[in-house]
Amino acid sequence: MSGLAVTPISTTEAVVHSLREKILDGAIEPGAPLPEVDLTREFGVARPTVRAAIQTLCHEGLLKRERNRSAFVPRLTSEEVLDLFSVRTPIECLIVRELLTRKAPLDGVHAALGPLMRLRVDSRWSEVVDADMGFHQALAHAVGSPRLERVHASLSGEIRLCIAQLRPSWASPAAMGDEHRDLLAVIESGDVEEAEARMAAHLDRALHDLTG
Repeated sequence: MSGLAVTPISTTEAVVHSLREKILDGAIEPGAPLPEVDLTREFGVARPTVRAAIQTLCHEGLLKRERNRSAFVPRLTSEEVLDLFSVRTPIECLIVRELLTRKAPLDGVHAALGPLMRLRVDSRWSEVVDADMGFHQALAHAVGSPRLERVHASLSGEIRLCIAQLRPSWASPAAMGDEHRDLLAVIESGDVEEAEARMAAHLDRALHDLTG
């Protein structure tokens, strides 16, 4: 009998996955405290497991912890979003330039576009966040520069929070698929300046929706 290989996940990973989805779906409001004792009851796990899950999400930037206070989802201010995009936009434009300069294959980017194109009106917003981030991470990976990919990955937690905050700005998650498909088409045209300009415009729209 042949079967599918299944990769088991630990209890901590399961708690991380569930909390991450709740954060990105907006089920946990920014600023709301997440006491460890409440989470142990909710998930039916030991407190060290909850503590480890919180630590993982703090490392990702999806939770924040301060002295004598329970972990909470940070609320990004307009100033913080502006600062994030002042770093993100040049990096993503550099990624586009390097992709075209190196004539890097875009097979992985086309594969990452699939989840975006499959989004529906009723898709959970955590699926939208994962699909959006997957596309941009695929662009970074396609360059073939581990260092550039690490720099981009270091911003991923706050970028995810930004996408989660964009939820009211989109009439339908499906529209995000069209936006990224058109962006990829411009990149594939091979015109570096046009591709960089399109990436900048793509991110400027997000920035405007977040701070406007």
